[in-house]
Amino acid sequence: PQAPSTRNDIRDCSTDPPYLPPTATNTTARLAALRDTMQAHGVHAYIVPSTDAHMSEYISKRDARLGWLTGFTGSAGTSVVTKDKAALWTDSRYWTQAERELDCNWELQRTTWIESIVMWILEAVPVGGNISLDPFLFSIATWNSYSKALHGSGRTLLPLETNLVDQVWGDQRPPPSSSEIYSLPAAFTGSSWQEKVDGIRQQMEQHMRRPTAVLLSGLEETAWLFNLRGDDIPYNPVFYSYTLLTNTNISLFVEGSRLSAAARESLRSGCPGPLCVELQEYGQVSAHLGNYTRGNVTVWLGTEYTTYGLYSIIPQEKLLEESYSPVMTAKAVKNAQEQELLRAAHVRDAVAVIQYLLWLEKMVPQGQVDEFSGAQHIDALRRAQQHSHGPSFQSISASG
Repeated sequence: PQAPSTRNDIRDCSTDPPYLPPTATNTTARLAALRDTMQAHGVHAYIVPSTDAHMSEYISKRDARLGWLTGFTGSAGTSVVTKDKAALWTDSRYWTQAERELDCNWELQRTTWIESIVMWILEAVPVGGNISLDPFLFSIATWNSYSKALHGSGRTLLPLETNLVDQVWGDQRPPPSSSEIYSLPAAFTGSSWQEKVDGIRQQMEQHMRRPTAVLLSGLEETAWLFNLRGDDIPYNPVFYSYTLLTNTNISLFVEGSRLSAAARESLRSGCPGPLCVELQEYGQVSAHLGNYTRGNVTVWLGTEYTTYGLYSIIPQEKLLEESYSPVMTAKAVKNAQEQELLRAAHVRDAVAVIQYLLWLEKMVPQGQVDEFSGAQHIDALRRAQQHSHGPSFQSISASG
């Protein structure tokens, strides 16, 4: 028999009253409000993922719906709420963290399999029930997996374009980013955006299906194509956007007021004409895509970064699907200038790391360094290097 746990940094829901560490979030009011909203929409189970509408690896605070609803701040997870139960699924990296952050409203499921989520839902939701999600937060593959697993179960998978967590979160939800979207200097781009667009259009012409448009949903796709950068998501130089590139025009869906004067000038320099970028509101992408696909068209997209919500707007016979869009595959092949820029960046970073290792050799024997101050120091050394825009992820600092 195991001795009773003496750890006080994780929750204990077996005692009366339950023990919650100070790191746990009280989610009782949030869950009650979400359940009221679910009832108003006729929803019996609501699935909340940790992703955003662009399938980004990292997300902004505004998109941290799972974190707000559950208190769990790990980077990967799925939660499901029914009228009387709530559960979180996450992988082994985060089990201890989840026990520190969840309150006793939540069951922790130590798996990430969709089959496991669906089995739990089938036990919790009677036949005839509606299982809902926001189709603009799920990949095509994930939607298909849920659809297949629920098929024939007597329950309905119901896409809801109104995000119920956003409704409940209300004006407490962080605002969208308002920081500037800027042009990358030509010295860092490898080729102009006009050359990149020409290259993609050539691929469209050469493809046996002769697609008339390419839809870009991945944030790095649009940033790379137009040589633009932003900071909407920590550690990622991207901004919220979609692009629809046709053989005759270009639509960029973005908060236009955020573009720097130079960026706007660069995008409008080819107007009117096939290299003129028409700026559209970010939220208009669905309506625009619906209108465009009424015509005799074929839309080429990468399924890895496109949500089921956008994908389902396009009639099946007008779709050209590949795992990655031609922009993502073009971006993956670096020309000579880009290769040189990469090497130079790695040399600058190596200098910072060598400075850090020397500093550690001197400071650690004096007992002056812990993991946190070490991470702060290497961040400072990197910031001091020319052209530094910050690390690509939070420093992971550990010893022993």
